[in-house]
Amino acid sequence: MMIDIDPKAKGLIFDLDGTISDTMPIHYIAWRNAAARYGIDFTVELFDQLAGIPLYPTVEKLNELFNKNIDPREMGDAKEEEYENSMHLAKPVEPVVEVIKKYHGKLPMSVGTGGLKRLAKKSLELIALDEYFDIVVAYEDVANYKPHPETFLRCAEFMGVDPAECLVFEDGILGIQAAKTAGMMVVDVTKYYEVTTGK
Repeated sequence: MMIDIDPKAKGLIFDLDGTISDTMPIHYIAWRNAAARYGIDFTVELFDQLAGIPLYPTVEKLNELFNKNIDPREMGDAKEEEYENSMHLAKPVEPVVEVIKKYHGKLPMSVGTGGLKRLAKKSLELIALDEYFDIVVAYEDVANYKPHPETFLRCAEFMGVDPAECLVFEDGILGIQAAKTAGMMVVDVTKYYEVTTGK
């Protein structure tokens, strides 16, 4: 199924995990295993609810939800290490890759992710798309993460495109909310591929 691009779009912004690369099942297993060590049942529903929140703030959120006092760095780093060991298994999200290849060199493009920059770049390299993006706005580049619009607004700024003329590709509820708050157009990519998290 081809994704249609709004003709008003002058710049394209892509979330990464679950949007360009189908990494969410791998992230989910890593979170589930990391959380289990602290007696937390990390369900698919919980994962969906927290999708888009960066690494350490996710642990802070778990502390709130489960009345725990887990060190965010300790649990976050353990989760990320497990994820990094398996991230090579992720497949590209083909309908989104088609858009990237079709509009490369025609419209400015950027990646706006809540992930760490090092892993975002590695993720793009693993699916041979790193050459397509000069602009990657990651966790370290913003003070406020999704659903705050800062990630996407920074992307627009770097691309030199008015936010109202940006089209965002997202799979997460918080990311879709961030795009709408930024006054951007948005495509929910989960309508174009089978999401297999937890299956």
